[in-house]
Amino acid sequence: MGYHWSDAVFPRKNLIELDRPQNLSRLSQSHWMKEAEPLEPSTRPLKGKKFADVAIIGGGYVGLWTALTIKAERPEARVVVLERDICGGGASGRNGGFAMSWWPKISTLMGIADKDEAIRLAVASEQAISELGQFCQDNGIDAHFVQGGWLWTATSEFQRDAWRDTLHACAKIGKRPFQNLSDEDVSRRTGSRVHLAGVYEQSNATVQPAFLARGLRKVALQRGVEIYENTAVVSLSTNAPSILMTAHGEVQAQAVVLANNAWAAAIPELGQLITPVNSTIIATEPVPERLREIGWTGGESITDSQLMVGYYRTTRDGRIVYGKGTGVIQYQSVIGECFSQSPEATALTLADFRRAFPMLRDVKIDDQWAGPIDRTYDSLPVFGTLRDAGHISYGVGWSGNGVAPSRIGGKILSALALGLRNEWSGCALVNRSSRKFPPEPFRFVGGSLVRNAVLRKEQAEALGKMPHWWDVKFAGLAPAGLEDKS
Repeated sequence: MGYHWSDAVFPRKNLIELDRPQNLSRLSQSHWMKEAEPLEPSTRPLKGKKFADVAIIGGGYVGLWTALTIKAERPEARVVVLERDICGGGASGRNGGFAMSWWPKISTLMGIADKDEAIRLAVASEQAISELGQFCQDNGIDAHFVQGGWLWTATSEFQRDAWRDTLHACAKIGKRPFQNLSDEDVSRRTGSRVHLAGVYEQSNATVQPAFLARGLRKVALQRGVEIYENTAVVSLSTNAPSILMTAHGEVQAQAVVLANNAWAAAIPELGQLITPVNSTIIATEPVPERLREIGWTGGESITDSQLMVGYYRTTRDGRIVYGKGTGVIQYQSVIGECFSQSPEATALTLADFRRAFPMLRDVKIDDQWAGPIDRTYDSLPVFGTLRDAGHISYGVGWSGNGVAPSRIGGKILSALALGLRNEWSGCALVNRSSRKFPPEPFRFVGGSLVRNAVLRKEQAEALGKMPHWWDVKFAGLAPAGLEDKS
């Protein structure tokens, strides 16, 4: 029998409902999780009452990095992680595996911080990639870490020089993280003449996302973090200490960290800052010999310059994993079926893959899956504490770039949870002014209109046609993408 509480003890105004009934179904497994899950059985669900110095909701990259950073700072701290699925079952185990920096967002960083702070954050995000690789090496985690760099490309004439303003902004502050490539080099390195131009950032890497998530989990357990999987937090009291209620137990915690990604949209205060959007991925059968034939052998990750970005990389066994930010949304930000399986989104992703690599039209698609991305308007994360509950911290809005920056997120959230005053608790990403999304039904209706305009615009551009002016106008209302584009 589960634990229950009365409104007399916990007034409804002091309760946050975290897991709506519509959100309780699990997402279908990704190819990554199918590879990784048999390696480690899940931990037992929480039963009974537990006490914690810090309780973390969410067992993905952000939650686990936060737990590890807290234990490094305060080894005696009792840290409890509550994960509704298994660690990596959400966004952390189903993304494309791109470990990227924030250099493509330098103009946005300069808009929220002074020059020195913007540079510090960009440099820290680049260092986080190397730190991730070193962490895996030090702890015996084979997360397939390959630092092959990233190619930011144009796949239509309309996308050419999309990176111009970003390179100019970098040069203006004396930084040159990007290398200009000739058009011929871009076609050669990507293995496809659909890629017309591009630039290269050397620091970026790829990982097997689920292996990384399960590796972080292993180290966290070794360092004394208590992890309870298959344990959805139903409600959270905002009084201090907080009571986190689950189906069969509760945790009383002095501090709470919300690291539940797109699911945080269920909290009205955070739902204004983020909106969950669909991203869909396909994985081919292993074709290492075909990759050698076309010349894509350097381990580079690649994106095009669409707002509904195409992102793709190769794997250790010679697959192509191709993803697309399709922008599908749901009413009231419910994490529903479209974030697990979406035939429309899969068809769009497959069409982009076939266009980019027409010579691989005969290659079999072995798997496909989807997941939610917690988008902010400017595609940078937002950190802070809840109003009237300074002991409850959050870090949301990773916007499709969380693999490496989540390492920074762990430093920020650790500092906030422990009440530290340092370069992370006081950084420009904490308590920043962030544009809010409109309430329903305007969010869903308006978002759908804008999404459809973006889709029509980019489909016309892929065919070399000038899009209709109204599609260009409506597309301009869309939130910023993965990169700041010219």
